[in-house]
Amino acid sequence: MAAESRFKMSQERLDEIKQELEYLQTVREKEVSEQIKEARSFGDLSENSEYDEAKTEQGKLYSKIAELKNLIDNAEIIEKSASDGAVSLGCRVKVLDLQENLEEEYQIVGSQEANPMQGRISDDSPFGRGLIGHAIGENVVVEAPAGQLHFRILSIEH
Repeated sequence: MAAESRFKMSQERLDEIKQELEYLQTVREKEVSEQIKEARSFGDLSENSEYDEAKTEQGKLYSKIAELKNLIDNAEIIEKSASDGAVSLGCRVKVLDLQENLEEEYQIVGSQEANPMQGRISDDSPFGRGLIGHAIGENVVVEAPAGQLHFRILSIEH
């Protein structure tokens, strides 16, 4: 089997995942177990839709628990670095879209924290990869599925 990939994330995100895992393993697992127990009391399991639903829910729960354990086991904590003034993982970047003449602000994060609607861009995305390593005042061309996008870096906050 191929080596597991690492998941870049902040310490805050790792803590959130650990909290969610603890909740699923304690509270939620007991709730699902009770649902199964109650459904069994209804009798014939071969025609018991409540039992089937509870077992399906249990399967989803165990799948989610396994997923979270994998994230925790393969987490790579990114440190906010006050590097040489270049864009790096964990920093906030204000850019000017040269085609639309619009200022936009993003935070460069690991893939597990990415949420473009909240301005959190993955370092693995074309935009994130295009910005990393560039400094204030530089023009950056990003190769995106929609074609080339042109930006100027206005500020970087580490």
